[in-house]
This record gives sequence, C-alpha cells and structure tokens, in this order.
Amino acid sequence: MDIKKLLQIAVKQKASDLHLVVDLPPILRIDGGLIEIKNEKETSNKEMEQGILSILTNEQKEKFISTRELDISFEDSGSRFRVNLHFERNNMGMVARVISEEMPTLEDLQMPDIVNSLLDLKQGLILVTGPTGCGKSTTLAAMVNYINSNRRCNIITLEDPIEYIFKPDKSIIMQRQLGSDMLTFENGLKHALRQDPNVIMVGEMRDLETIATTITLAETGHLVFATLHTYSAAQTIDRIIDAFPPYQQNQVRMQLSMTLASVISQRLLPRVKGGRSAARETMINNSAVSNLIRENKVAQIRNVIETSARDGMVSMDQDLKRLFKEGLVSKEVAQAQMMNPELLDKFRII
Repeated sequence: MDIKKLLQIAVKQKASDLHLVVDLPPILRIDGGLIEIKNEKETSNKEMEQGILSILTNEQKEKFISTRELDISFEDSGSRFRVNLHFERNNMGMVARVISEEMPTLEDLQMPDIVNSLLDLKQGLILVTGPTGCGKSTTLAAMVNYINSNRRCNIITLEDPIEYIFKPDKSIIMQRQLGSDMLTFENGLKHALRQDPNVIMVGEMRDLETIATTITLAETGHLVFATLHTYSAAQTIDRIIDAFPPYQQNQVRMQLSMTLASVISQRLLPRVKGGRSAARETMINNSAVSNLIRENKVAQIRNVIETSARDGMVSMDQDLKRLFKEGLVSKEVAQAQMMNPELLDKFRII
C-alpha cells in the first residue's frame, strides 16, 4: 500500500481526511461524507502494517508500538497532514487530516467582525469549541495569522502535532510540538512564561493541569487561545469549572468571570450546493455574562447571547437561521442543529 499516493489523492479530491482501516478500501471524507477511493482494493493487515511503518522514523515506530497510539505531522510533495495512528482489533489503522497549503484568513472563514476586535486585546482567554472535525485548528490558525500580520508580538504555539507552519511577519512566532519540543502541555505552558510571550496558542485544554495553567496565563497579562470539545458557550464554561474539585470551583468561577474574553462554538454543515458552511455561536464576556459566571447561573447565558446582538453576540440558533435564510443550508440541516427548530417554520429562503 502506497500511503503517499493515497495522501495525494486526498489532496487532489479536496478531502478533509483519509481513513485507512484493515479489510476496507481507503476512504475519504469529502464535505462531511465518507467516500471510497475508486479502484482501490481492501487493505490487508500486512499491507497496512508495511504502509504505516514506511512513513515513520525508527523512534516513531518504537513509540507507536509501545504506546499503541501516535499523533504526528507528515509532509509529502509540499502537502502537510496531521496523522493519527492507532490499533483496532489488534490491527494498525490511520486517519490523516489534510492541512490546507494556504494560510487561512478570518475573511476566508467568514468569521464575525467582532473577532477582529477580540484579537486586538492585550490579555484574556479566547476559546474555540466544537466537535471533532469542525475546523477549530483552522480557526486558531487564522487568528494567529491575523495577529502576525497586524501586531508586533511574541507568539508561542503549543501543538500536538504542529499543523500550519507560520512565517513570521510583524510578529515573532515560536511553534512547539508535543513530544519533540515539550513533554507535556502543562510543562510547555509553565515554561512559556519565561519566554516573554504576548500571545499563546494552546492546541487543546486536555486535562485539569492544562486548564488551570491556561487560565493563569490569561490572568497574568497574556492573550491566550485554546480549544475544547464542547457544543456551546454555556457547556464550555460548565466543562471548565467541573474539571476542578468542588473546593476550587468558586475560585475558578471568579477567575473565568474576569479572564474569559469570548467563546466561539462552531459546527460545519453541508451546503445546499456542495461544500460546507460554519455555523457559529459567539459569546462575549460582557458584564451580564461575567455576573452569571460568578453567581453560578451559567444556564442563563444563552438568553444573554440571544439578546446582546449589539455587543457582537450571536446564538447558534440565530446563526443557523441566517445560513438558512441566505440559502446556504437546507431547512432540514439547520433544524437538526437548533435548540428551537420551530423558529424556521415561518421563514423562506431569500
């Protein structure tokens, strides 16, 4: 099995991911759907093992065999991929995310205008959330790219693995990869304080230690970006607070109420005419949201988002309604994602 050939097919067909599973032909994810690569046969256990090991260094092979999991970045013919290697039923398997060759911009991603203002902040915590494959890493890259193009900052990214390669413009950019440049996110974050950063990007807040250190960095005069696998702003705040033991939760609520700048929750939905569009909930930490976090009334945040358009806030239902009215997504697709799907019943496409 020629994995490099399959990866280039994924690039040419504009797939987001390549899936390799024993006893199945290679499969691409295109516009959210899974499609088999034409004229490719089912992959045997031996072919899979030979193919995967052929793209690894000796050190990576040893780590993969011993830990049974491995995340790496891989480059071939000018294209980059984020690769996850794993075992299933004692067979090797692989999922490769195709990383676009072009650095994304906020305009490309149709990010709301309020995001530009957020990226001009000198300190605070900006969280990008959503399910796997919703474009969180791409959104973070566009944010870093904006700051790199507009501000003179020292930017440090902590990633697993490094995806987009940034070229310093107005800013200094140091990209650190888990495993090769740092042993843990927690250690990387702690030592980042001694590297004179202005902006820090954390690939993912995975555990209590990383969450706690990320909040502290935002509290001590840095602008920090991070991601979480949550579906809404309210759920994001609950997830962070619940990660801490009960005796610390009141303190964390106070910290979040002061340091959290914004939560942007996004989902990628299939367009009517092909491709995908992002639906986003945008929460800004204004005085009303801050009070609700401190008073442990997080469930009421959705109401504040829906009534605070002048502050740049948009609920997920409101953004889904916009996508439907503009004819970008079907009524069925939009309603399947809405808390109140009946909101679309009286609307027609523009």
